[in-house]
Amino acid sequence: MARENKNDDSIRHGSGNVFADLGFSEPDTHLLKAQLVNRIDEIVTERNLTQVQAAQAMGISQPDVSRLLKGQFREISLERIMRLLTRLGCDVDIVIKLPGRKRANSIIHLKAAGS
Repeated sequence: MARENKNDDSIRHGSGNVFADLGFSEPDTHLLKAQLVNRIDEIVTERNLTQVQAAQAMGISQPDVSRLLKGQFREISLERIMRLLTRLGCDVDIVIKLPGRKRANSIIHLKAAGS
C-alpha cells in the first residue's frame, strides 16, 4: 500500500495487525499464521534442532523449513501449519466463543500455553 504523501514522516499508530496496516486481504488469517510459525521457530530453538532435524520431525524437507522460518508461508494453509505443530508434539486447541458485548477487533488470535 503506497503512502499518499512521500514527504509525510508523521508517526501513525498501528492497528496491532501489521497485515491489516499493509492492506493485506484476510489480515487476521495472515497474523495467525505468522504467530503459529513463530511458535514453530520457538520450539525448534528451544530444542536446539537443526533445520534437518526439524524437517524430519515435521515430515517436510529442510528447504521447506528454511522457507517457513524466513516467513515464506503465504501458500501454506492454517491446517498444515497446525499439523506441523502437532508433529512437533504440540497440542492445538481451537476454541469457538459466542460473540459477546466486549469483543476485540481481531476475531482470530493465538494463545500459547503458559501465556
